[in-house]
Amino acid sequence: MLEITELAKQSDLMADGEMWFSPTYGNADVHITDLERFAKLVAAKEREACARLCDELVSDENTIEYANGAYRCSVRIREREEA
Repeated sequence: MLEITELAKQSDLMADGEMWFSPTYGNADVHITDLERFAKLVAAKEREACARLCDELVSDENTIEYANGAYRCSVRIREREEA
């Protein structure tokens, strides 16, 4: 959960206790653009985590075909930006 909080801060959201708001829009609730930016950061973090799992498979003692497949998978995950 701490990681999610850090991503929210990176997307310029601010916390007031357990409530989050957008400083761009004064004391208003979080604006959709802030939420979209936050969601993109979360998705990018998840893609990288998945790609790293594939990278680990490449470095494990596997057959060449298996390692090549894992490598191609990690590259494709990193190329993916949005579904």
